[in-house]
Amino acid sequence: MSNFTVLNHPLIQHKLTMIRNKNVGTKDFREVANEIAELMVYEITRDLPLKDVEVETPMGKSIQKTLAGKKLAVVPILRAGLGMVDGVLRLIPAAKVGHVGMYRDEKTLKPHEYFVKMPSDIDKRILFVVDPMLATGGSANMAIEALKKRGAKSIRLVVLVAAPEGVKEVQEKNPDVDIYAAALDERLNDNGYIVPGLGDAGDRLFGTK
Repeated sequence: MSNFTVLNHPLIQHKLTMIRNKNVGTKDFREVANEIAELMVYEITRDLPLKDVEVETPMGKSIQKTLAGKKLAVVPILRAGLGMVDGVLRLIPAAKVGHVGMYRDEKTLKPHEYFVKMPSDIDKRILFVVDPMLATGGSANMAIEALKKRGAKSIRLVVLVAAPEGVKEVQEKNPDVDIYAAALDERLNDNGYIVPGLGDAGDRLFGTK
């Protein structure tokens, strides 16, 4: 089964509490969501491999460390996932960006894919699939399958808030994908929204209702 990790860093928890507040406006919600994504990726990339390189400092030549191995890409699930991309890119500016478009049927709560655009070499990259909410798990699984179908071999799912139902669904369907969340909330309500959650992340990011 895939690993599920809640990132309990105090700054992550503090900033998540800020955007749970229903009175926080679009500007602040957007800024803080990206700040949380940046902090999360800092934690998640601790295991990236390093290699030795020679550099010449003002004091002479020296062997130092640099990133080795796989390159990275960030893949937002549209549209709400866009609210985490800038935070990731602030930390890893050379990362490529792919997009997976999903919309949820409000009656069946089932996701439908409408757009996929990826870097050509995703089989050689670690992909960070980002979406603020892991609710039913349907959209995440569909996005992951879309990436695997196009050759992806290393995928990490990064969400702000997860419901137990969504975590279980991804673990069962994609046990090779590691899941990282800023919080594991209580449950889904009858409409498929996470409780206590933070509402509709897309609407709050983009000021739509």
